[in-house]
Amino acid sequence: MLVIGTSGWQYRDWRGRFYPADLAQAHWLEYYAERFATVEVNNAFYRLPKRSTFEQWRARTPDGFCVAVKMSRYLTHIKRLNEPAEPVARFLGRAEALGDRLGPVLLQLPPTLRADTDALIETLQRFPRDVRVAVEPRHSSWWTDDVRRALEKHNAALSWADRGGRPVTPLWRTADFGYLRLHEGRAHPRPHYGRTALKTWLARIEDAFDAEPVYVYFNNDHGAAATDNAETLVRLAKT
Repeated sequence: MLVIGTSGWQYRDWRGRFYPADLAQAHWLEYYAERFATVEVNNAFYRLPKRSTFEQWRARTPDGFCVAVKMSRYLTHIKRLNEPAEPVARFLGRAEALGDRLGPVLLQLPPTLRADTDALIETLQRFPRDVRVAVEPRHSSWWTDDVRRALEKHNAALSWADRGGRPVTPLWRTADFGYLRLHEGRAHPRPHYGRTALKTWLARIEDAFDAEPVYVYFNNDHGAAATDNAETLVRLAKT
């Protein structure tokens, strides 16, 4: 089961491309949620929203809508996964206000952070079992059997990632759900993805997963490429 959306929804250059030119920005989330099943909230990485903000997002979205949330950089980039108890508790204390809208939590690691399996395990242990966690390492030292086993043991998904139409992570299945981030395509106009690239990703997902949910987020926001590609992938998945 594919759950398709974009990484964020508040981009000024989407006005007139995705959002109607006369639609107030205060109503963009409602408009977005009528067209996609999920969104990945990136701004939580830079500044963790108040609990009331998460409550408002829940109230403004329909039943069944899913909000994935990127973990605060305080844990991943400043603490570098060390002493995770307080950052995780503070994050969840706010994000859990989404209630049944809360989807996976994304841990995107710094590209300079080398593999530290013990720190990863300690971090994953801080999340309740009913909270889905996806991990996006960005240093090649993480591609080891020990890391894969740690993700599998804690039912944490390795976040697959694409840049330039090619995978930049191993295509490991480590959990009972999948997570894919599409950062930049090579089709015209860039950073769009072409239909061939999208069909290739659909085939990879079908090879690895059956009926399990796979969350797919387009992070190529410039020029509303993300919404264009998300709409195309939704159509391709139905054929």
